[in-house]
Amino acid sequence: MASTTLDRPAAAPRRGGPAGRRPAYVNRRQVRRNTLLGWSFILPNFVGFALLTLVPVIATFGIAFTRWNAYAAPEFTGLDNLTRLVGDENFRVALVNTLYYTVGHVPLTMAASLGLALALNRKIRGLAFFRTAAFFPYITSIVAVAVVWNMLYNPSQGPINQLLTTFGVSDPPGWTSDPTWAMPAVILTGVWKDMGYYMILFLAGLQTIPPELYEAAKTDGANALQRFRHVTVPCLRPTTFFVLIMLTIGSFKVFDLIVVMTNGGPGRSTLVLSQLIYREGIVNGRFGYSSAVALALFLLVLVITLLQYARNQRLET
Repeated sequence: MASTTLDRPAAAPRRGGPAGRRPAYVNRRQVRRNTLLGWSFILPNFVGFALLTLVPVIATFGIAFTRWNAYAAPEFTGLDNLTRLVGDENFRVALVNTLYYTVGHVPLTMAASLGLALALNRKIRGLAFFRTAAFFPYITSIVAVAVVWNMLYNPSQGPINQLLTTFGVSDPPGWTSDPTWAMPAVILTGVWKDMGYYMILFLAGLQTIPPELYEAAKTDGANALQRFRHVTVPCLRPTTFFVLIMLTIGSFKVFDLIVVMTNGGPGRSTLVLSQLIYREGIVNGRFGYSSAVALALFLLVLVITLLQYARNQRLET
Protein backbone atom coordinates (compact mmCIF):
# COMPACT_ATOMS: atom_id res chain seq x y z
CA MET A 1 0.00 0.00 0.00
CA ALA A 2 1.42 3.26 -1.05
CA SER A 3 2.00 5.76 1.75
CA THR A 4 1.11 9.35 1.29
CA THR A 5 3.39 12.06 2.49
CA LEU A 6 1.85 15.32 3.62
CA ASP A 7 3.88 18.34 2.61
CA ARG A 8 4.67 20.51 5.64
CA PRO A 9 4.06 24.19 5.03
CA ALA A 10 7.16 26.27 4.57
CA ALA A 11 8.14 28.23 7.64
CA ALA A 12 7.53 31.92 7.39
CA PRO A 13 10.75 33.87 7.05
CA ARG A 14 11.86 35.65 10.14
CA ARG A 15 11.43 39.35 10.24
CA GLY A 16 14.62 41.09 9.29
CA GLY A 17 16.16 38.45 7.06
CA PRO A 18 17.46 34.91 7.37
CA ALA A 19 19.82 35.71 10.22
CA GLY A 20 17.08 37.19 12.36
CA ARG A 21 18.57 40.65 12.32
CA ARG A 22 16.33 43.64 12.85
CA PRO A 23 15.66 45.75 9.76
CA ALA A 24 17.97 48.67 9.19
CA TYR A 25 15.15 51.18 9.51
CA VAL A 26 14.34 49.84 12.99
CA ASN A 27 17.98 50.33 14.08
CA ARG A 28 17.98 53.85 12.68
CA ARG A 29 14.80 54.68 14.57
CA GLN A 30 16.32 53.32 17.79
CA VAL A 31 19.51 55.32 17.32
CA ARG A 32 17.50 58.46 16.57
CA ARG A 33 15.35 57.87 19.64
CA ASN A 34 18.37 57.38 21.91
CA THR A 35 20.02 60.49 20.47
CA LEU A 36 16.96 62.64 21.11
CA LEU A 37 16.64 61.20 24.59
CA GLY A 38 20.25 62.06 25.36
CA TRP A 39 19.87 65.60 24.04
CA SER A 40 16.75 66.07 26.16
CA PHE A 41 18.86 65.43 29.26
CA ILE A 42 21.81 67.67 28.41
CA LEU A 43 20.00 70.45 26.54
CA PRO A 44 18.76 72.41 29.61
CA ASN A 45 22.25 72.49 31.11
CA PHE A 46 23.83 73.31 27.75
CA VAL A 47 21.40 76.20 27.15
CA GLY A 48 22.17 77.58 30.60
CA PHE A 49 25.90 77.25 30.01
CA ALA A 50 25.64 78.90 26.59
CA LEU A 51 23.59 81.86 27.80
CA LEU A 52 25.31 82.49 31.14
CA THR A 53 28.90 81.45 30.40
CA LEU A 54 29.77 80.86 26.75
CA VAL A 55 28.16 83.99 25.29
CA PRO A 56 29.66 86.34 27.94
CA VAL A 57 33.09 84.78 27.46
CA ILE A 58 32.94 85.26 23.70
CA ALA A 59 31.65 88.80 24.17
CA THR A 60 34.60 89.56 26.45
CA PHE A 61 37.03 88.99 23.57
CA GLY A 62 35.27 91.69 21.58
CA ILE A 63 34.67 94.16 24.43
CA ALA A 64 38.38 94.05 25.34
CA PHE A 65 39.10 96.07 22.21
CA THR A 66 36.53 98.79 22.92
CA ARG A 67 35.82 101.64 25.30
CA TRP A 68 32.43 101.00 26.85
CA ASN A 69 30.68 102.10 30.04
CA ALA A 70 27.25 100.48 29.35
CA TYR A 71 25.61 103.92 28.86
CA ALA A 72 26.71 104.43 25.27
CA ALA A 73 27.58 102.32 22.27
CA PRO A 74 31.00 100.60 22.47
CA GLU A 75 33.79 102.53 20.76
CA PHE A 76 36.45 100.44 19.06
CA THR A 77 39.92 101.37 20.36
CA GLY A 78 42.09 98.60 18.95
CA LEU A 79 44.92 97.56 21.25
CA ASP A 80 44.68 100.58 23.55
CA ASN A 81 43.32 98.60 26.50
CA LEU A 82 45.99 95.91 26.17
CA THR A 83 48.71 98.55 25.85
CA ARG A 84 47.41 100.25 28.97
CA LEU A 85 47.91 97.03 30.94
CA VAL A 86 51.67 97.30 30.53
CA GLY A 87 51.82 100.64 32.30
CA ASP A 88 49.09 100.03 34.87
CA GLU A 89 50.63 99.64 38.32
CA ASN A 90 47.43 98.13 39.73
CA PHE A 91 47.59 95.41 37.08
CA ARG A 92 51.22 94.62 37.91
CA VAL A 93 50.46 94.47 41.64
CA ALA A 94 47.41 92.26 41.06
CA LEU A 95 49.40 89.96 38.76
CA VAL A 96 52.19 89.52 41.32
CA ASN A 97 49.67 88.92 44.12
CA THR A 98 47.80 86.36 42.00
CA LEU A 99 51.04 84.48 41.29
CA TYR A 100 51.94 84.73 45.00
CA TYR A 101 48.61 83.21 46.01
CA THR A 102 48.85 80.47 43.37
CA VAL A 103 52.43 79.48 44.25
CA GLY A 104 51.49 79.26 47.92
CA HIS A 105 48.03 77.75 47.62
CA VAL A 106 48.59 74.99 45.06
CA PRO A 107 51.46 72.98 46.67
CA LEU A 108 50.15 73.39 50.22
CA THR A 109 46.66 72.24 49.25
CA MET A 110 48.01 69.27 47.31
CA ALA A 111 50.24 68.22 50.21
CA ALA A 112 47.45 68.63 52.79
CA SER A 113 44.81 66.84 50.70
CA LEU A 114 47.16 63.96 49.83
CA GLY A 115 48.18 63.63 53.48
CA LEU A 116 44.54 63.48 54.55
CA ALA A 117 43.76 60.94 51.82
CA LEU A 118 46.63 58.69 52.93
CA ALA A 119 45.57 58.96 56.57
CA LEU A 120 41.91 58.19 55.82
CA ASN A 121 42.55 55.43 53.27
CA ARG A 122 42.59 52.74 55.91
CA LYS A 123 40.19 50.92 58.17
CA ILE A 124 39.86 52.91 61.37
CA ARG A 125 37.00 53.43 63.77
CA GLY A 126 34.88 56.44 62.85
CA LEU A 127 36.29 56.62 59.32
CA ALA A 128 33.08 58.05 57.83
CA PHE A 129 32.99 60.80 60.46
CA PHE A 130 36.58 61.86 59.83
CA ARG A 131 36.08 61.91 56.05
CA THR A 132 32.93 64.00 56.45
CA ALA A 133 34.66 66.38 58.85
CA ALA A 134 37.55 66.86 56.43
CA PHE A 135 35.18 67.54 53.53
CA PHE A 136 32.81 69.81 55.45
CA PRO A 137 34.83 73.07 55.09
CA TYR A 138 34.56 72.84 51.31
CA ILE A 139 30.76 73.08 51.39
CA THR A 140 30.69 75.72 54.12
CA SER A 141 29.63 79.25 53.17
CA ILE A 142 32.63 81.32 52.14
CA VAL A 143 31.31 84.24 54.20
CA ALA A 144 31.14 82.11 57.34
CA VAL A 145 34.64 80.78 56.69
CA ALA A 146 36.06 84.29 56.21
CA VAL A 147 34.36 85.70 59.30
CA VAL A 148 35.51 82.86 61.54
CA TRP A 149 39.10 82.97 60.27
CA ASN A 150 39.21 86.76 60.64
CA MET A 151 38.26 86.25 64.28
CA LEU A 152 41.01 83.65 64.65
CA TYR A 153 43.49 86.07 63.04
CA ASN A 154 42.55 88.99 65.28
CA PRO A 155 45.92 90.50 66.31
CA SER A 156 44.97 91.26 69.91
CA GLN A 157 42.19 88.85 70.86
CA GLY A 158 42.48 86.04 68.33
CA PRO A 159 43.34 82.57 69.66
CA ILE A 160 46.16 82.12 67.13
CA ASN A 161 48.18 85.06 68.45
CA GLN A 162 47.30 84.18 72.03
CA LEU A 163 48.71 80.72 71.42
CA LEU A 164 51.84 82.17 69.85
CA THR A 165 52.27 84.48 72.84
CA THR A 166 51.97 81.49 75.15
CA PHE A 167 54.86 79.83 73.30
CA GLY A 168 57.04 82.90 73.78
CA VAL A 169 56.44 84.90 70.58
CA SER A 170 56.63 88.48 71.85
CA ASP A 171 55.54 90.16 68.61
CA PRO A 172 53.03 87.91 66.81
CA PRO A 173 51.95 88.75 63.24
CA GLY A 174 49.16 91.15 62.51
CA TRP A 175 47.78 88.70 59.93
CA THR A 176 45.04 90.30 57.80
CA SER A 177 45.82 93.77 59.17
CA ASP A 178 49.50 93.52 58.18
CA PRO A 179 50.49 93.92 54.50
CA THR A 180 53.26 91.34 54.95
CA TRP A 181 51.11 88.65 56.54
CA ALA A 182 47.74 89.28 54.87
CA MET A 183 48.38 87.06 51.83
CA PRO A 184 49.82 84.13 53.86
CA ALA A 185 46.73 84.35 56.08
CA VAL A 186 44.43 84.14 53.05
CA ILE A 187 46.47 81.26 51.61
CA LEU A 188 46.19 79.24 54.83
CA THR A 189 42.44 79.83 54.92
CA GLY A 190 42.12 78.76 51.28
CA VAL A 191 44.09 75.59 51.96
CA TRP A 192 41.87 74.73 54.93
CA LYS A 193 38.72 75.25 52.86
CA ASP A 194 39.78 73.41 49.68
CA MET A 195 41.77 70.43 50.95
CA GLY A 196 38.68 68.35 51.75
CA TYR A 197 37.48 68.34 48.15
CA TYR A 198 40.83 67.33 46.70
CA MET A 199 41.20 64.75 49.47
CA ILE A 200 38.15 63.00 47.97
CA LEU A 201 39.83 62.96 44.56
CA PHE A 202 43.05 61.53 45.98
CA LEU A 203 41.06 58.94 47.94
CA ALA A 204 39.39 57.81 44.72
CA GLY A 205 42.81 57.49 43.10
CA LEU A 206 44.30 55.60 46.03
CA GLN A 207 41.50 53.05 46.01
CA THR A 208 42.21 52.16 42.38
CA ILE A 209 45.78 51.05 43.17
CA PRO A 210 45.94 47.22 43.27
CA PRO A 211 46.97 45.96 46.73
CA GLU A 212 49.18 43.38 45.02
CA LEU A 213 51.63 46.12 44.11
CA TYR A 214 52.15 47.03 47.76
CA GLU A 215 52.47 43.37 48.71
CA ALA A 216 55.08 42.78 46.03
CA ALA A 217 57.02 45.87 47.11
CA LYS A 218 56.89 44.78 50.74
CA THR A 219 58.10 41.31 49.77
CA ASP A 220 61.06 42.92 48.00
CA GLY A 221 61.96 44.70 51.23
CA ALA A 222 60.66 48.20 50.44
CA ASN A 223 59.84 50.31 53.46
CA ALA A 224 56.83 52.64 53.75
CA LEU A 225 58.61 55.62 52.19
CA GLN A 226 59.88 53.53 49.27
CA ARG A 227 56.42 52.07 48.68
CA PHE A 228 54.98 55.58 48.63
CA ARG A 229 57.65 56.81 46.21
CA HIS A 230 57.71 53.86 43.81
CA VAL A 231 54.09 52.63 43.99
CA THR A 232 51.74 55.33 45.24
CA VAL A 233 53.17 58.33 43.43
CA PRO A 234 53.38 56.72 39.93
CA CYS A 235 49.91 55.21 40.23
CA LEU A 236 48.47 58.55 41.36
CA ARG A 237 49.97 60.47 38.44
CA PRO A 238 46.67 60.90 36.50
CA THR A 239 44.85 62.02 39.65
CA THR A 240 47.70 64.34 40.62
CA PHE A 241 47.69 65.92 37.18
CA PHE A 242 43.94 66.54 37.33
CA VAL A 243 44.19 68.01 40.84
CA LEU A 244 47.09 70.23 39.76
CA ILE A 245 45.14 71.61 36.80
CA MET A 246 41.99 72.26 38.83
CA LEU A 247 43.90 73.84 41.70
CA THR A 248 45.90 76.09 39.38
CA ILE A 249 42.79 77.36 37.60
CA GLY A 250 40.95 77.85 40.89
CA SER A 251 43.88 79.72 42.43
CA PHE A 252 44.22 82.11 39.50
CA LYS A 253 40.55 83.06 39.65
CA VAL A 254 40.31 83.40 43.45
CA PHE A 255 37.91 86.19 44.29
CA ASP A 256 35.30 85.65 46.97
CA LEU A 257 37.65 84.59 49.76
CA ILE A 258 39.87 87.65 49.34
CA VAL A 259 36.96 90.06 48.95
CA VAL A 260 35.33 88.91 52.18
CA MET A 261 38.53 88.55 54.22
CA THR A 262 40.62 91.56 53.16
CA ASN A 263 38.89 93.28 50.21
CA GLY A 264 42.29 93.52 48.57
CA GLY A 265 43.97 95.20 51.53
CA PRO A 266 45.68 96.31 53.57
CA GLY A 267 46.56 98.73 50.80
CA ARG A 268 46.95 96.54 47.72
CA SER A 269 48.72 93.64 49.43
CA THR A 270 46.01 91.10 48.52
CA LEU A 271 44.60 92.68 45.35
CA VAL A 272 44.30 89.92 42.72
CA LEU A 273 43.35 89.94 39.05
CA SER A 274 39.78 88.74 39.57
CA GLN A 275 39.14 91.55 42.02
CA LEU A 276 40.73 94.07 39.65
CA ILE A 277 38.35 92.88 36.92
CA TYR A 278 35.42 93.44 39.30
CA ARG A 279 36.61 96.90 40.33
CA GLU A 280 37.28 98.13 36.82
CA GLY A 281 34.08 96.71 35.35
CA ILE A 282 31.37 96.74 38.01
CA VAL A 283 32.60 99.51 40.32
CA ASN A 284 34.22 101.94 37.87
CA GLY A 285 32.15 101.06 34.79
CA ARG A 286 35.16 100.59 32.50
CA PHE A 287 33.98 97.39 30.85
CA GLY A 288 36.45 97.56 27.99
CA TYR A 289 39.48 97.74 30.22
CA SER A 290 37.99 95.20 32.61
CA SER A 291 37.56 92.78 29.69
CA ALA A 292 41.18 93.37 28.69
CA VAL A 293 42.30 92.34 32.19
CA ALA A 294 40.05 89.27 31.94
CA LEU A 295 41.57 88.43 28.57
CA ALA A 296 45.08 88.70 30.03
CA LEU A 297 44.07 86.40 32.90
CA PHE A 298 42.59 83.89 30.45
CA LEU A 299 45.75 83.83 28.33
CA LEU A 300 47.92 83.44 31.44
CA VAL A 301 45.92 80.48 32.70
CA LEU A 302 45.85 78.94 29.22
CA VAL A 303 49.62 79.14 28.82
CA ILE A 304 50.31 77.67 32.26
CA THR A 305 47.79 74.88 31.69
CA LEU A 306 49.35 73.99 28.33
CA LEU A 307 52.81 73.92 29.93
CA GLN A 308 51.55 71.59 32.63
CA TYR A 309 49.93 69.37 30.02
CA ALA A 310 53.13 69.22 27.96
CA ARG A 311 55.15 68.33 31.05
CA ASN A 312 52.69 65.59 31.96
CA GLN A 313 52.93 64.17 28.43
CA ARG A 314 56.71 64.00 28.73
CA LEU A 315 56.45 62.19 32.05
CA GLU A 316 53.96 59.72 30.58
CA THR A 317 56.35 58.85 27.75
